[in-house]
Amino acid sequence: MNPTYVRIELFRQTRDVGNLMFTIGLPAVMYLLFGNMFGSGDQPAGSGNVKFYIMASMAAYGAAVATTAIAGTAATESLLGWGRQIALTPMKPTGFIAAKVSVAIIVAAVAAAVVFVVGAATGAQADSWLIWALSYLIAVAGSVVFALYGMGVGMGFKSETAISVASGTMVFFAFFGNVFLPLSGTLLEIARFTPMYGFAGLVRWPLLQGEAVNPGDPADSIWMLLANLVVWALLFAALALWALRRSQARR
Repeated sequence: MNPTYVRIELFRQTRDVGNLMFTIGLPAVMYLLFGNMFGSGDQPAGSGNVKFYIMASMAAYGAAVATTAIAGTAATESLLGWGRQIALTPMKPTGFIAAKVSVAIIVAAVAAAVVFVVGAATGAQADSWLIWALSYLIAVAGSVVFALYGMGVGMGFKSETAISVASGTMVFFAFFGNVFLPLSGTLLEIARFTPMYGFAGLVRWPLLQGEAVNPGDPADSIWMLLANLVVWALLFAALALWALRRSQARR
């Protein structure tokens, strides 16, 4: 991996104001919006309050969108000719991918950190600093799964619009994944099989220990949440592999 390329790529990301507003600014704004929809947000939730629950959810969403968008950009760049330019340099394809993944993780870390800072400044509370640290680290590390999704969509569509498609569907995944609003009943049962459910549940696990926010809803075991994340990671990896083989067949 070339550190110089990582630095250049990070600088390029900072110049893309529209993308930064979408991946970093929007989750923080959504936290402020949803955090004020439930009264003061100071009601207890697990080992903290409702504002922490919403903050963790929006941090998970922001980190996942960041990795999806950047991985999708890497895929479309490779297909549209940038890969051939990189091939003329000493950097190997594995180094190019590693650099893009590093940039995606850094941007995801910033997106989640912004939400956590805003949450800390507006009343999000937890009983221990360890809950804050674990929720943040799970949000950043788990978002890497969605880089596979971004790469699969980017290589599959072979167009710059692929990034918009991938990022747009993340909104759908988040809504039906129990991220934006606590679901219940039939919708909650369906949500357990969606891509964002396991990831968001793991981010909120240090706070809730699997307990549901809505009284009467069944609790989630950590093994079920992990299984959801692993299964979707395998499916996204299969999508990326299929898209890669399809693009190579076109050539």
